[in-house]
Amino acid sequence: MKQFISFTRKEFLHIFRDSRTLLILLVMPAVLITLFGYVVTTEVRGAIATICDEAMTQDSRRIAETIDASRYFSLTPPCGSIHEAETKLRSGQADVAVCINRDGEILILCDGSEPNQAQMRGAYMMQILQGVSGNASIYTSAVQSRSLFNPQQRSEYNFVPGVIGLIVLLICAMMTSIAIVSEKENGTMELLLASPLSPLTIISAKLIPYFFFSSINLISILLLSHYLLGVPFVGSLTAFVMVTLLYIIVSLALGLLISTAVRTQMAALLLSLLLIVPTMYLSNFVFPLDSLPLPMQVASNIVPAKWYMDAARRILIQGVEVQYVVKDFVILAFMAVVLMGISVKLFKKRLS
Repeated sequence: MKQFISFTRKEFLHIFRDSRTLLILLVMPAVLITLFGYVVTTEVRGAIATICDEAMTQDSRRIAETIDASRYFSLTPPCGSIHEAETKLRSGQADVAVCINRDGEILILCDGSEPNQAQMRGAYMMQILQGVSGNASIYTSAVQSRSLFNPQQRSEYNFVPGVIGLIVLLICAMMTSIAIVSEKENGTMELLLASPLSPLTIISAKLIPYFFFSSINLISILLLSHYLLGVPFVGSLTAFVMVTLLYIIVSLALGLLISTAVRTQMAALLLSLLLIVPTMYLSNFVFPLDSLPLPMQVASNIVPAKWYMDAARRILIQGVEVQYVVKDFVILAFMAVVLMGISVKLFKKRLS
């Protein structure tokens, strides 16, 4: 019994001395339950809607007022034509468009690049229109719904860009962090730094092979997505490759940052795996960010996968031009510069 108690006490001391283990045991469950509690929901909240009212009658205005009063949608300025409404959907200025023509017919347009959300938003809008009272019911008797950019509502169109973002982040961050930490564990990194090469040169030399193999992975993923899953490449393939290569650089820099914070390969592996949580739930991959509380929506802005998946979906599925994803490019480039700068600085201090 004394040996058992001594062994148990030793295990407690070992856990208390390891801050990373305490983080995983005590903090990670709270983070997961918070994410599941707030993120795992199919309710539509905060979706942006626009109206194209060609009828311009009292009944059509009542429909607009009813949509505006709903807690599920917020209205943007009205459109003058269906083409303008489609442009708003394509540019991300709206999620749903309600078009009322002079014959008393209503057409609901949804952004089908995210089929699950499009289906839910269309159903919510249909329910709102059917609940309109008064003479406006003559309009709601002829409601049609259409899903743009993905009329078949195939889930592959939504998940393939998300899966690419998840795989690239995990592989790049994990392999980079482990490769550099292994040099620390083996005691060879100090020998490398003692060479005439600068630390930045050494780091770049170690990152280039992973950038090369990640580019090969990108080619294979694109081929499988197009020829096996049937995902179309509507937009510019060059723009998609450029944003993906930039995202690969961000992921490599993130792995480098992890390597500067730990001393063992196991710790680097655990931290890399923890990236799955924010990538899955705070990137608009599985669940819509509109349904999250405001603080978590703000926190999602620091997740690189959010900006990459937004650009990837717009280019591949919607076929938008480059100017519509400039914001995503700029943010990813800023993240790459910041992560690389911090990583190089910490790396030099740790091994100087």
